[in-house]
Amino acid sequence: MQQFKQLTHRIWYQTPVSETDRPIVAVITGDDRSLVIDAGNSSQHAALFLDEMKKQGLKQPDLVALTHWHWDHIFGMKQMAVPTIATKRTVEEMQKMMDYEWSDEALEERIQQAIEIPFCADAIKLEFGANRDIEIVLPTIQFEGQLEVDLGGVQCLLRQVENDHSPESALIYIPQERVLFLGDAMYADIFSAKWNYTTDQTTRLLDVIAEYDADYYVWSHGEAMPKDEFEQEVTVLRRAIEVTQQASGQVSDMRRLYRERVERDLTTGEEETLVFFANGTKK
Repeated sequence: MQQFKQLTHRIWYQTPVSETDRPIVAVITGDDRSLVIDAGNSSQHAALFLDEMKKQGLKQPDLVALTHWHWDHIFGMKQMAVPTIATKRTVEEMQKMMDYEWSDEALEERIQQAIEIPFCADAIKLEFGANRDIEIVLPTIQFEGQLEVDLGGVQCLLRQVENDHSPESALIYIPQERVLFLGDAMYADIFSAKWNYTTDQTTRLLDVIAEYDADYYVWSHGEAMPKDEFEQEVTVLRRAIEVTQQASGQVSDMRRLYRERVERDLTTGEEETLVFFANGTKK
C-alpha cells in the first residue's frame, strides 16, 4: 500500500509500487510556491498524490519537474495541470510518443520493434486496465545544462546528466533540505537486449553526484536513502568499474578481482552489478 511520508521540513513524498511501476512522486513546499517531482504513471496515480497533499494541508502544486521521459514518470501530467519543466531531450522523446496507441496490439508491436519492453507493457496493462485513456502532455519549460527554481525560502537546482538508463535526464537538488532526487539515473539500461551499465557513463554520473552534499538520495523506484547507505552503493559501483576495466569485461575475471578486493564472497547485488557492467562492454 502506498504511503505519503514527510522526509524533511519542506519535502513530502509518496512511496512507489513495483507491480504497476509507480515511481516516487514528491513535493517541495516553498514559502511562495510548490514544485512536484515527476507526474506519476497515470491520472489515478497523480490524483492520489494530489489528494494526499490536500489531506496534509499542503497547497496544490504550482510546477512539476520531470526527471525523464519514461511513461511511469509522465502519464499523470494531464491530472497535474500545471506548467512542467524538463530537459530538452525529455521533451524530444515525449514528442515521439504523441502518436502512440496503447492497445495490447500496439504495445506488442512496439515490443517486436524493440521500442517497448515487456515489463513496461505489462505494468501499463495493470495500471490502466482495458480503458487506456492516455494523453501525452508536453512540458511547457525546457532546459539544457542547469536550471534553478526559487520556491521562496527554498531552491530546486535541476542538473542535466548523462546515464545509461535515461540519457540527458535531470537530477534535482534541494540544498536547504540537503536532498538529491536521482530519478532513474542510477539504474541500469533495461531497454537493451541485455541489461547493462557502461563504465564511462556511470563514472561521469557518479562524479556529478559527488558535487552535491546530501543527507538523503531519493531513487524513484526505491526509498529515500540515507547518505551512509548511498555511499555504500557508490563504493560497489566504483569497485565494479575498476574490475571491469582491469578485466576488459570478462565476467569470470571480474568476479575474481572483486573477491580479492573485498576478501569475501560476492553478494547477489554485487554479482548482478558485475554482469551488467560485463554486458555494457559489449554494447
